[in-house]
Amino acid sequence: MWHCLNRACESSDRARGYDVTPATGEAHDDWGRGTWRNPPVGVVADGRTLQVTAAERSDAWRHTSYGFVHDSAHALLAPLPAEGAMEVSFLLDYTEQFDQAGIYLHVSESVWIKAGVEVSDGIPQVGAVVTHGVSDWSVAPVPEWIGREITVRLSRAGNAVTIRARAGDEPFRLVRVAPLDESARAEAGPFCASPTRANLTTTFTRWVGTDADATLHPGQD
Repeated sequence: MWHCLNRACESSDRARGYDVTPATGEAHDDWGRGTWRNPPVGVVADGRTLQVTAAERSDAWRHTSYGFVHDSAHALLAPLPAEGAMEVSFLLDYTEQFDQAGIYLHVSESVWIKAGVEVSDGIPQVGAVVTHGVSDWSVAPVPEWIGREITVRLSRAGNAVTIRARAGDEPFRLVRVAPLDESARAEAGPFCASPTRANLTTTFTRWVGTDADATLHPGQD
């Protein structure tokens, strides 16, 4: 078991819809446990929320389809142990093409995962980019999530990472199951990026760590 990374954990923070150990432990009110990979243009922390302003043209992608390598997304990272999980919550109040926020897992420049909500073709899409040398992107439209608090959960167990997401207190939905070397030293935490414009500011409301999911398919194991 490990601890909250920004504010006191509450009983309402328990994941709904699958078996997971609730987060407990010491609270940290200054978002100070993480280290920035690609520091953003601006950061405002008030003890409860973290407002992050992304640099114009910030992004994370490797090769596939577009032909470029971008490694400039802003990620606040802390160690993610084997058999550990993280949850990041933020407000979905952005609307421009490729605006994105969520959780980022970093192993190396060529091995990483980002998961969250990205605006694509005018619609917010929940999804993940899984990168092992080259990037693999999967999305699903969630226009009904606009204006709500979104939580993305990344759980690491064995040789896999399981990603789930929800709006508000709805049950988590499965977004992606992806491979990850169980011996890899990984870090994870909140991220945002703004590939096509300046002045994207994301409000993060929660960052917490706990144990990995107890099962991939609740009620079926």
